[in-house]
Order: sequence, then C-alpha cells, then structure tokens
Amino acid sequence: MGKASNRTITAVLFTFLLTILSTSPTWAADGEADPETEGSTEFIFHHVKDAYEWHFITIGHTHVTLPLPLILYSPDRGLEVFMSSKFLDEDHNYAPYNGYMLTDDGGHLEAVDEGRTFYDFSITKNVFAMFISVAVMLIIFLSIAKRYKSDPRTPPKGLQSLLEPIILFVRDDIARPLIGEKKYKRFMPYLLTVFFFILINNLLGLLPGAANVTGNIAVTFVLAFITFLITQFNGNKGYWKHIVATPGVPWWLLPIMIPIEIVGLFTKPFSLMVRLFANITAGHIIILSLIGLVFIFKSVALGPVSVIFGTIMTFLELLVAFLQAYVFTLLSAIYFGGAVEEHDHEHEHDEKMPEMQQDSAMV
Repeated sequence: MGKASNRTITAVLFTFLLTILSTSPTWAADGEADPETEGSTEFIFHHVKDAYEWHFITIGHTHVTLPLPLILYSPDRGLEVFMSSKFLDEDHNYAPYNGYMLTDDGGHLEAVDEGRTFYDFSITKNVFAMFISVAVMLIIFLSIAKRYKSDPRTPPKGLQSLLEPIILFVRDDIARPLIGEKKYKRFMPYLLTVFFFILINNLLGLLPGAANVTGNIAVTFVLAFITFLITQFNGNKGYWKHIVATPGVPWWLLPIMIPIEIVGLFTKPFSLMVRLFANITAGHIIILSLIGLVFIFKSVALGPVSVIFGTIMTFLELLVAFLQAYVFTLLSAIYFGGAVEEHDHEHEHDEKMPEMQQDSAMV
C-alpha cells in the first residue's frame, strides 16, 4: 500500500505540474487582453513576441512585471540609459518618456519626433532570458568540467551522469560519423554549445511566464549565420571546387550550375533559421489558441477540454524541444562534414603522392 500510494501521489503531482505548464499562458493573459475587443491574433502574438519588459502575471489590477533597461544612443543626445518602467503611468498605461514611446503593447520602441535617428542596444525580455540560459549552462558545465579534471576515473554521478550520455550522443552519433574521425573534434565545442543552448531555451520557454527565445527569428538567424560562417571558413579545396567547377559536369552547364550552387550556400542556413523558429513558435501559438478558447467562448465547459489538449501539447512541446535541438545540431554537422570531406579525387591524389615521391627519389 505504501508503494502504491507513493506512486499515486507522484502521478497526481506530475499531472498537476503539467496542468500548470499547459495553462501558463493564461496566467500572463489574465486581465491583460480581451480577445473579443483586441482580436484573438493580437492576444496570441502578444505572448510570443519580444518586449522591453518581462510581464509574469496580472492579479486583479496588479501587474507583476520586471522592468528592463533601455540602452539607446543617438547622435544628438549620445548615450541614454533608463528602465522601461519610465513609460508606465499610475494606471499602468504606456506614456511617452524623454522623447520616446513604446507601442505594440511594449514590443516596439520609436521616437516621438518622426525622422529622429537612434540606435537601440536595450536588454529586452529575450536578451535577458538568454543571459539566464547562458548562466545556467556555465554553472552546469563548469561544475562538470571541474569534476572531470579533479578525478576523471571516478564514475559519473548526479548531474554529470545525466548529461554525459547526451554529450556522448552528440559526439558518437552526430559529430564523429558525419564529420569524420580525423576532424570532428574541432567542431565539438560549437556543436555541444548550440545543442544545449537550443535545448535549454526550448525547455525554459515552457515555464510559466517565460520568454520565447528560440521562437524569435533574430535568434535563429544568428545561430544559422554562425553555422554558415563555420562551414565556409572550414571548406577545403574539394568543397569549393564542387561549387565553382563541379566535377563531371560539362563546361557549357557551368554557367547554370555555379549560380545554383551559390544559392544553395544560403538556402541551407535559411532552412535552419526558419525550421527552428517555425516549430517553436507554432507550438506556443497552438497552446495559446487552445487556452484562449475559454476566453473567446466564455464557457466553463471548454475549460477541461482546453486543459487536456494543452497538457497533450505540452508533452509534444517537450519532445519538440529535444528534437529541434537535435535537428539543428545534426544539420550543422552535415554541413561541416560536407565542407571538410576529402573527395575521391583527393584520395587518389593522396595515394599517388608517396609513389611519385619514391619515383622522384629514385631519379
């Protein structure tokens, strides 16, 4: 009976946690937006976009919000630093401040005077969330690295035993077979970093009131652009020869093939960027849509249905969190492997070189 009761309590607590996660968008939405007056589209996208403040929950007329610093530079004023709370009046409505104003529910900053130029280096919600994820990664991996250095022969335990299979998976099932035994080690720091960065931000994005970091196309663009740069700078002669002079292709087809190959260089990172952005954003939008049905139809009967389907979507989002980190890392490794691959004609050249050297020595 003791074991059975413990299992029952564990199952209830786990279900309760998933229910909290699946209904977390409602916490932020309570008292903040009315889908009938502002439109369901605005209601949904308000919670997946970036903002200059971090809103967690609204209790009655009290907004639990973390103000974030705005860092602006303009040629006429120089550097300006102030908090986003300066834009809020006593009724928690947005008002202009110091020649600037927040629009689009705090998601866009513009100057009051049209035509005035300024440069925005502010710490937005997504940027602040990335700082948190980076801090989590540093705490985790520095502690693991310290344990490995102190006694590498000790069997892993605790957090080390949890993450070591994932690290070995990235090394043995992604990097080593796709890049090659000789050259995979140089790419391991990046592959591990991008895998855990995407994974941690995907998981943190499922928490109540969390930021949608990997659902921001600017973030996915930077990640894809880094993969693009690493691929191009590590490309060998065979890689570039297949682009500018594809072996086996008649010379009269080269004017057609070369532009196609060049376009292909940019479509690969573009697909990386869009795939991660679309999958993560779509999951959040679906959960918000399911929860929003209760507010749209104002029916208590839809509550259990929304919670059930929201919980199912949370399970799927947990799977997607791991899957998208894996896919991004896998495709990056494929691109790196194609850039450093030694093609057949290069192998033949390398095999003939010792014979040529011997012949020249005999002569």
